[in-house]
Amino acid sequence: MAASVNLLSVSCSLGSSRFSIPGRGRGRGRVSAREETAAAAAAAGSDLVVNGERKLRVGGGNGRLGFGVEEKRGKKGEENGGDELGVLWEDGYGSSSVKDYLDVAKVMIGEADGGPPRWFCPVECGRPIRNAPVLLFLPGMDGIGLGLILHHKSLGRVFEVRCLHIPVADRTPFEELVKYVESTVRREHALHPGRPVYIVGDSLGGSLALAVAARNPATDLVLVLANPATSFGQSQLQPLLPLLEALPDELHVTVPYLLSFVMGEPVKMAMVGVENRFPPAQSLDELSRNLVALLPRLSNLSDIIPKKSLSWKIKLLKSAAAYANSRLHAIRAEVLVLASGKDNLLPSENEARRLAKSLQNCKVRYFKENGHTLLLEDGINLLALLKGTLMYRHSSRHDAVSDYLPPSRIEFKKAFEDGKGFRLATSPVLLSTLEDGRIVRGLAGVPNKGPVILVGYHMLMGLELRSLVEGFLMEKKIMVRGLAHPQLFTRRMEEVFEDKSFIDTLRQFGALPVTGSNFYRLLSSNSFILLYPGGVREALHLKGEAYTLFWPKQPEFVRMAARFGATIVPFGVVGEDDVAELVLDYNDLKNIPFVRDWIIEQNRDAIKLRADVEGEVGNEDLLMPGLLPKVPGRFYYLFGKPIETKGKKEMLKDKENANAFYLQVKSEIENIISYLKKKREKDPYRGIGERLLYRAFEAPVDEVPAFEP
Repeated sequence: MAASVNLLSVSCSLGSSRFSIPGRGRGRGRVSAREETAAAAAAAGSDLVVNGERKLRVGGGNGRLGFGVEEKRGKKGEENGGDELGVLWEDGYGSSSVKDYLDVAKVMIGEADGGPPRWFCPVECGRPIRNAPVLLFLPGMDGIGLGLILHHKSLGRVFEVRCLHIPVADRTPFEELVKYVESTVRREHALHPGRPVYIVGDSLGGSLALAVAARNPATDLVLVLANPATSFGQSQLQPLLPLLEALPDELHVTVPYLLSFVMGEPVKMAMVGVENRFPPAQSLDELSRNLVALLPRLSNLSDIIPKKSLSWKIKLLKSAAAYANSRLHAIRAEVLVLASGKDNLLPSENEARRLAKSLQNCKVRYFKENGHTLLLEDGINLLALLKGTLMYRHSSRHDAVSDYLPPSRIEFKKAFEDGKGFRLATSPVLLSTLEDGRIVRGLAGVPNKGPVILVGYHMLMGLELRSLVEGFLMEKKIMVRGLAHPQLFTRRMEEVFEDKSFIDTLRQFGALPVTGSNFYRLLSSNSFILLYPGGVREALHLKGEAYTLFWPKQPEFVRMAARFGATIVPFGVVGEDDVAELVLDYNDLKNIPFVRDWIIEQNRDAIKLRADVEGEVGNEDLLMPGLLPKVPGRFYYLFGKPIETKGKKEMLKDKENANAFYLQVKSEIENIISYLKKKREKDPYRGIGERLLYRAFEAPVDEVPAFEP
C-alpha cells in the first residue's frame, strides 16, 4: 500500500505528457529514483489502493489518459463504457458512503501528501459514453476532493470526471487556485470548443467555480454549486471561529467532532445504502450499524483539517466569498444551486435566493432535511438532478432527444417507490392485443422494437401516466417518451410548483415538448412515443365529459408516422371516475370572480399549442380543477392490435386516405374504452377492499386477478 500512496505525490502537467514530483510543502527538491519510478507509473495511469480496492487514478482521467491522448474505448454496450446506456442501468449510487470517504481520505493525506494542488480521477468512475463532457469537481474546505464519492460511478458513465485535491499543508492563495482551475477549463474548451465544461463546486469550491466563470464569460460552462460559500460573511459560526482557532493543541482533536455535526446531518450520511424496501426494524438496525461504524472515523477529520490549516482555510473562505461576490455580474454560465435547509455552517437557503436573483441563468433546488455536506448525504442523486433540470448536454444547447439519458435502476426505484401508495390503491391492469386478436394480460401484444406510437386517451389530470410508464419499464425495459405540453418545460412552470421534484421526475422519465421537430427526431431514432391528440382539452375536461375524445379535425400524426413506417398502437384506459370526482371544472372556476382573474393572469404568457384551431380542442387554458378523492377503484389499460404504416407512405400522402386512417385509430380507442367500461363491472377485485383482502396473503399487486378478457 505504501507504494500506492506515494503516487499521490505525483503532480502531472495536464497540458503535456510531462510529470513533475513536488517536494514537501510548496518547495521543490531533487527528484529521487523512487520518485522517478512513481512519475513513470503515474504517466501510465497509476492507482491509489485502499483496503485492497483501486480508488483513485493519478495523472489521468476516466475518459482520457491526458489531454490530447485518447484512451481506447470498449465495445458498444460494454459495462465500463460504450456509446449508450441501457434502460434501468446500474448507476452504483449507495455503493460508497461517508465511511469510504474517511477511509480513502486517511490514506490520501498520509506522509506522501505534499506539493501543490492537482487533479485526480476516481477509478470507480469507469469509462464514459462517447463524446462525454468533462466534469471538474472543486472541493470544500477539506480540500480532499472526495466530495462526489457517492456519485463517482453514475457521473463516470456520462462525464470525464476529474477532482481537485488540495494537500493539507498547501497554502496556495485563492487567486492562484482560480488561475489553476481556469487553465484546465481553457485547455478543455480549446480541445472541444463545441462541448460544455461542467464544474461542480462544494462550499468553498462553489465560490471558486463562480470566480472561474466570471473570468471566462465566453466559455460554455455549466456550474453546480452545493451550498456555495459566497455567504460566508453571514455564517452562523462567525463568532465561534476565533475561539476554534485559539483552542490549545491538545483540545483541537475535539474540533472535528464539532465540525462533523455542524457541517452535515449524520443520520442522512448513515442512511446512504439503507434500502427503503426493508422492514422498518431491519432498516433501523442497518442505520444503527452505519452510525456506529461512522463515528470512530470522525477522528480522521483532525488530520484533514489540522489546527495549522484551520486558520488558513478560514482566510481562504473569506477571500473566496469576497472575490466571487464582487464579480457575479460578469457570470454568463448556466448555474444550478443546491441549497440545504439544515445547513448549520452557512445560510444556504437565503443565499440560493440571492444568487437566483443576481445570476442571469440560475436554477435552484432546495433540500429541507439536509445539512451542509449535501453531496455526502442520502437522497441526493446529482446526475438525476442534472437530468431533471435539463442541464445535461453534449453541445451548446440541450437537445431533448440526443442528450436524453434513460433512467437508472436507482432513479426508477426512487420515482416509483415514492408513489407506491398510488399503485397499491389503483392496482393497474395492463392488457394488450396479439396479432390474432386475442387479448392477454401484460404487454406481449405491443411490439418490442420501434418506432412505435402509443396513441390514446388522456385521463383527467393525466392520472394514467405513472402506471403506463412504470409498466413498460418493468415488463419490457422500454422507455416511453411522452410528448408533453411545452409549458411544463418553462421557467414559469417551475415557479408554480414549490416542490420541483414532480417536474424534474417527468423530465427524467422521458417527457419532452410536443413539437413537430421532436416528433420527427423521436421517430428517426426508433423510439416508443406516447401521444395524446386530445392534449390539455382531454386532461382538463369538463363535468360529464369523462372518456370523451377531443381530437383535432386534421390528421396530425398520420403522415409523419407513415414516413418512418412506424407502428401505431391505439390504447384506452378507464378508472378516473373510480378515484376522483370532478367537483369544480373550468366553467365553475371561471364564474368565481377572483379565481377567473387568477386563471387569466396565469395563462397570460402560457404557450398555446392550438390557438389557431377552431372548436373545443383549441381551448387549452391551464388550471387545477377541483377534485374530490374517492375510495379508489382500479385502473384498466388495453393496448389494441398494432396498426402498421410501413409500406403505406404513398397511400397516406392522399388527404382522404390519411383522414380515414386517422378516424380508424380514433374509433379503435373509443371501442377499447367502451370494452373496458363494460368488462370492469365483472372484475371481483375492482374495489380496494377486495384487493386488500387478497393481498393479505402476500400476493404481489401485479398478480391480483381481474376479469377474464
